[in-house]
Amino acid sequence: MATPHISCEPGDIAPLVIMPGDPRRAERIARTRLDGAHLVSEVRGIGAWTGVVDGVPVTVMASGMGVPSLSIYATELYTQFGVKRICRVGTCGGITRGVAVSDVIVASSAHTNSAVATFGIPGVTLSLAASFDMLRGAVDQARGSGARVHVGPVFTSDFFYSSRTDVIPALDQLGTLGVEMEAAGLYACALANRGEALTVLTVTDHLLDGSGDLTAEERETQFQGALDAALAGLLA
Repeated sequence: MATPHISCEPGDIAPLVIMPGDPRRAERIARTRLDGAHLVSEVRGIGAWTGVVDGVPVTVMASGMGVPSLSIYATELYTQFGVKRICRVGTCGGITRGVAVSDVIVASSAHTNSAVATFGIPGVTLSLAASFDMLRGAVDQARGSGARVHVGPVFTSDFFYSSRTDVIPALDQLGTLGVEMEAAGLYACALANRGEALTVLTVTDHLLDGSGDLTAEERETQFQGALDAALAGLLA
């Protein structure tokens, strides 16, 4: 049955979900990558489209911005709609010199300053990691396509604007590849609900060197490599 945030029946949502943050990007993905895409839910401007990719049913649904928004949708998808896998496909800022704008990051794990890392277990910090089969499928596709792809941890921040200037250099020293706002939430929801999850990101700007940051138009054209990898991971 419908939930407060998803207005359709369980059979309307496929077991495999691609989840960008931006609702408009979700619609573009649905219209360009899904065969027979049709709108199945649209609550609070968050659309969900179901169609077919390579003969397999897939749903595209936006998450909105940040861990709280994504966690609502991911939890309902896993618990109420029979979803098995969710792959976030989005953008991030690079935070290490080895990563360049337009590169693809496949997030093997996610550090975070969000409370989602504890999930209410006092004294315990959870390991928030991607599902291996999905990770391998995405990495194999990206490397096979010739894309510049990096595999490693990202930082999921609750803050887009932060006055803490010490955080990013410290994360860089620990081999963190990029910063974004949702991956840890997705991995935590998958962990809590025995689901599978992956995050694939395009580096659209760089916190150490902003000279090559992508424009809004370039973000769409450079996004396709990450989307190809994300779909491969979802279908793996």
